[in-house]
Amino acid sequence: MKVLLQRVTEARVTVDDETVGAAGPGLLLFLGAEKNDDDEQAVRLARRVLGYRVFADDAGKMNRSVLDAGGELLVVPQFTLAADTRKGTRPSFSSAAPPEQGERLYEAFWQALREGGIMPATGRFGADMQVQLINDGPVTFLLES
Repeated sequence: MKVLLQRVTEARVTVDDETVGAAGPGLLLFLGAEKNDDDEQAVRLARRVLGYRVFADDAGKMNRSVLDAGGELLVVPQFTLAADTRKGTRPSFSSAAPPEQGERLYEAFWQALREGGIMPATGRFGADMQVQLINDGPVTFLLES
């Protein structure tokens, strides 16, 4: 699994001009699942996100997690993160999880975030979503399980 983590002052996802999830300040998480991923990896990656230190402490160092900072989370499913872009001019999605598996892993991921102490806002799996954000920093990291 992969999660593209962005520190944001605010983020919002809309479907058909309706806001389905919003958060901030905190983290916007784009989540991609691959065929070989399982629920255990989803839970482990969620725990890693909750403890990942990307917020400044009193000395200005990235030393606080989203939990420490009291931040919010917005989780957006994004199968394109599973793309193979190593060659050619068109991405291959052959390693992406099929929709049923991807949705199950997405739900396992956000449920683990919830159990870890933060109720995340979410996008809508399989929908054509528009995402708006104000990246803080900018601070962006790609985490992989």
